[in-house]
Amino acid sequence: MERKHFVITIGRQTGSSGKEIAQALAEKLGVKCYDKNLITEISKRSGFCEEIIEQNDENPTNSLIYSIAMNPYAMSTLTDLNMPLNNKLFLAQFDTIKKIAEQESCVFVGRCADYILEGMPGLVRVFITASDEARKAHVVANHSDVAPEKAASFIKNMDKRRASYYNYYTDKRWGVASGYDLCINSSDIGIEAAADLIIAYLDSM
Repeated sequence: MERKHFVITIGRQTGSSGKEIAQALAEKLGVKCYDKNLITEISKRSGFCEEIIEQNDENPTNSLIYSIAMNPYAMSTLTDLNMPLNNKLFLAQFDTIKKIAEQESCVFVGRCADYILEGMPGLVRVFITASDEARKAHVVANHSDVAPEKAASFIKNMDKRRASYYNYYTDKRWGVASGYDLCINSSDIGIEAAADLIIAYLDSM
């Protein structure tokens, strides 16, 4: 079926297969999935080198002024703003996500995309969770440097980092169901079925 312009954002708990679901979803829909490759796009559009963006990826600081992030002229005045590097990078990310979403249907993984694009027609905001056991098994299988006995600690630290970043740069709380259109437990239905469920939701709009 022919679909109108849409953008799907995927928030995810560590080890919940959120990245894999996003990739499967994008493939089924025939659109791009923006995750780590968003770093390249931010670099192209902002002039920041990829290494600097990657080093500061999803790392909050403590001095972003909310009104600056929401200012549509922020990017044009970046060089005049006396603010920490992380905050400049967030504004570059903010601008890049907005422009990509306006230009094409796509899938975004994390990076506050659900918040940045809030109110956009055709937006579907998804959060992926999973059972503790499924998450630990996923982490051990996909991170060769994480021993089984360290998986729970790794998950806790990564989720804390993601929550801190999201809660800092938005006026919402990471992982709270009311902030999303659809919440899915991937350990119950798996990657392919989760992707199909999101597509069914999209087509019902």
